[in-house]
Amino acid sequence: MAGELRDNRGRGDAEWGFPPVHPEGRKFGVIAVAISLVVLLLLDWELLGWPLLLLSGGVFAFFRDPERVVPQGDKLIVAPADGLVSLIAQVPPPPELQHTTEDGGRGLGSEPVTRISIFMSVFDVHINRSPIAGTIKRIIYIPGAFMNADLDKASEENERQHILVERADGTSIGFTQIAGLVARRIVPFVKPGDIVAAGQRVGLIRFGSRVDVYLPAGTEPKVLLGQRVIAGETVLAEIGTVGLLEGVNQ
Repeated sequence: MAGELRDNRGRGDAEWGFPPVHPEGRKFGVIAVAISLVVLLLLDWELLGWPLLLLSGGVFAFFRDPERVVPQGDKLIVAPADGLVSLIAQVPPPPELQHTTEDGGRGLGSEPVTRISIFMSVFDVHINRSPIAGTIKRIIYIPGAFMNADLDKASEENERQHILVERADGTSIGFTQIAGLVARRIVPFVKPGDIVAAGQRVGLIRFGSRVDVYLPAGTEPKVLLGQRVIAGETVLAEIGTVGLLEGVNQ
């Protein structure tokens, strides 16, 4: 149940269930089913109709929206997306996130910070979530190309949407939704001025994409390159915490 408190000592209930489909995707699933039934029943093209019907199930699965158990901690930064940690680099934040906002909110500055890139395949959940609790200070949409989102230059050339969230103490986190090779629309669920909780749904990207997260200065990741993360659950970093972590493929 949404809002239920759980802990590492067994408090709360755990049960499995089919994840619901987000309303944004239901219309695409219904359209896919309708086309499949026309091909299968009216045109009697079974060779094409059955694969299309299976594909319709894939459309519903793409827009699945499972509940997540969000870790609670004042300094925790949680993953905004499901997927693979494909890049970790020291880079300057995007120009759109560097400067102070019109209402006095702090930008990220121009000095290099750690950027964590999470690549989402078409098999991942594509609902994106806020990495921290705070106020949405800025949302900037930029049209662009649709190259492979796994490429480093996708951060600067692809269609993307920058979001700046400011905590109550003034610390700001920026993250960018980046459209991919087959993604064609970034859908926001929030607007500037909205107050969000850590792990709250803030938008989605259709059909394969990437999300970049810009950590505050003096903060290093608690995830490793090549690790899979879960939106709203995996802790990416803890503000003010540094230190080398190593992992081994096995």
